[in-house]
Amino acid sequence: MKILCKFFFKLLKLAAIIYGILFIVFYYDLDGKFLYYIWEPFMVKRFDNMKRADTTTTPYSMTENVE
Repeated sequence: MKILCKFFFKLLKLAAIIYGILFIVFYYDLDGKFLYYIWEPFMVKRFDNMKRADTTTTPYSMTENVE
């Protein structure tokens, strides 16, 4: 019974620590700040530097029926 009780209290302690960490993250909006200040500029820099096909050089055929 003591082993089960020790395990339960360790599990409860771990759950309280995880809850505290998550409370701090969401209370101070650390996830939103991470996305806004770190992730978004990184993604903007990455996707702005991607090579894309120039759509203005695509030939346009006047023989197509555009109705």
